[in-house]
Amino acid sequence: MNLRQLEFFVTLAQTEHMTQAAKKSNTSQPNISHAMTMLEQEVGVTLFEKKGRNIQLTRHGRIFYEYVAPALAEIEKGQKTLQEMVNPDSGEIQFGFIFTMGAELAPRLAQSFHRQGNDKITFEFQQGNSNQIIQMLLEDRIDIGICSKVGSESELIYQILTQEEMVLVVPLDHPLASCDSISLVETAEYPYVYYNKQSGLRPYLDRQIKNLQLDLEIICELEEDHSILGFVGQGYGIAIMPNIPSINSFPVKKITITDTLEDRNIYLAVKKTNLEIPVLKKFYDFCLENRI
Repeated sequence: MNLRQLEFFVTLAQTEHMTQAAKKSNTSQPNISHAMTMLEQEVGVTLFEKKGRNIQLTRHGRIFYEYVAPALAEIEKGQKTLQEMVNPDSGEIQFGFIFTMGAELAPRLAQSFHRQGNDKITFEFQQGNSNQIIQMLLEDRIDIGICSKVGSESELIYQILTQEEMVLVVPLDHPLASCDSISLVETAEYPYVYYNKQSGLRPYLDRQIKNLQLDLEIICELEEDHSILGFVGQGYGIAIMPNIPSINSFPVKKITITDTLEDRNIYLAVKKTNLEIPVLKKFYDFCLENRI
C-alpha cells in the first residue's frame, strides 16, 4: 500500500467514474484499475462494485474511505505547513514569552516585524514562566521564546535580548514608602513577598540576596508578577521585582535600589535545529537586530 494508491482510491470514490478519476489524477485508466486491484488484494476485501456504467464503494469501501480521506487531508495539510515554513515570506511562528515581556517587548517585536513587509507571516502566542517557556521549546510546542536562562540545555541557543531593571515595591502606607531610593540592607527588617521556585527570576534573586549577605523573612512565595504586586498592595510585605509598566496600576510605591546588582538578562531562546527553517531564522535575526 502506497500513498499514490490511496490518492487514486479517494479520487475514484469521489468521482465514481474510472475515466474521470484517471483524468483528475493525471494518469491512465489502466493505472487506476491496476492500483485498485493491488489495493484490494492487500486489504483483503472488495472496495468497489459496478453500478451501470459507473462504480461505487462497497460497504467495506465506505468504511475504508472514512479513514483514508481524512488521513490524506491531514498529510496534505502537513505538507502545506512544511512548505509554508520553508518559505521565508509566509507561515506561522509559535512565539512564547515570559509574562513581563507581554506588556511591551513581545508585542512590539511582532508588530514591527509585520510592518516590515512580513504581514503574511502569522503568530501563535504562548505565555508562561521561564521554565515553562524552555520546556515548550524542548517539546517543539513553540518555535522561539523570550525567557530567563535557567539551565544549560545543549539543544538551545540563548542570545541576550534585553535587560530588566530591578526595583523595590512597598505598600503605599509602608514606613519605606517615603523613600525614593534605598539599599536593600535597609529593608531586611521587613517581611518579603518573594518569587517561588517555579519562577525564572528566583535563582537571580537568590544570588543577589546571597551576595549582599542578607537574611530575609519571606512571608509568602508567588510565581507571577501581578500576583506579587497584588499581595504587596494588600500589605502582605515588600518585594524586589522587575520594573514593569503595570506597577503603576497597583497601590504600591516603586523605589530605586542603590545596590550594585548583577545584570538581569532576558534572552531570546531557540532550538538550534529551528534556525534551519527560513521563516524562523528571519524572525530570529529581526529580534536580535531590534533588541534593546
